[in-house]
Amino acid sequence: MTCPLKRHHSPLDVIFIFFHCTNTFFYLIPTHNLLDISFFSITPHPYNLFLYILHTVTMSNQMQNSSTHGSSSSSQAPSNQQQHHQQPQPLSRYESQKKRDWNTFGQYLNNQSPPVPLSQCNFNHVIEFLRYLDQFGKTKVHLQSCIFFGQPAPPAPCACPLRQAWGSLDALIGRLRAAYEEHGGLPETNPFGSGAIRLYLREVKECQGKARGIPYKKKKKKRTQIKGSQSAKAFKQLAS
Repeated sequence: MTCPLKRHHSPLDVIFIFFHCTNTFFYLIPTHNLLDISFFSITPHPYNLFLYILHTVTMSNQMQNSSTHGSSSSSQAPSNQQQHHQQPQPLSRYESQKKRDWNTFGQYLNNQSPPVPLSQCNFNHVIEFLRYLDQFGKTKVHLQSCIFFGQPAPPAPCACPLRQAWGSLDALIGRLRAAYEEHGGLPETNPFGSGAIRLYLREVKECQGKARGIPYKKKKKKRTQIKGSQSAKAFKQLAS
């Protein structure tokens, strides 16, 4: 008896089930909605058994590969998301320096006897902190008794002390003023924005300028636009 298979079905599209006891051979042909089920009694041919075994092994391998790929993708997705959330954004150079300055100032207040809380900090503590930092400075500031006082480039070394440059102190106060408000401080009570701090920085600037022979002059504003507008007005007056 010949196998009543349709020509448009390939051998791998048919699922063969053979029962050895009854010499009955089933084949299932998938369609759009249902499965065409037919059966017939034959003596099983070795080629049919080979097709059945080949189809069974192929389907099992595909199912294992799909399950393995799904589990690996599902396990990698949460790990990638966790790595994305766990990686913090690196701080900029300004933010890193501001954080270090704020921690240094807080440590300075804690080392006082007795320790000074931040809520009781005033401009006097800030000025004392700036003077404390002078011991870590790298700018040579000549004393008035030094023979190199007022010389911008002394020819020989001297025993004058090193100080913090006024430009570094000014930038430090700007970072601490911003950090104070970021940590909940009010602008009205900000000790780093006090007028006494600005006066102290001005005195340091003038003192270092005289000692090192560096004159600090204010930059003159450009008046080209003002002169141009005045000449245009004068021309209009003459024309009228």
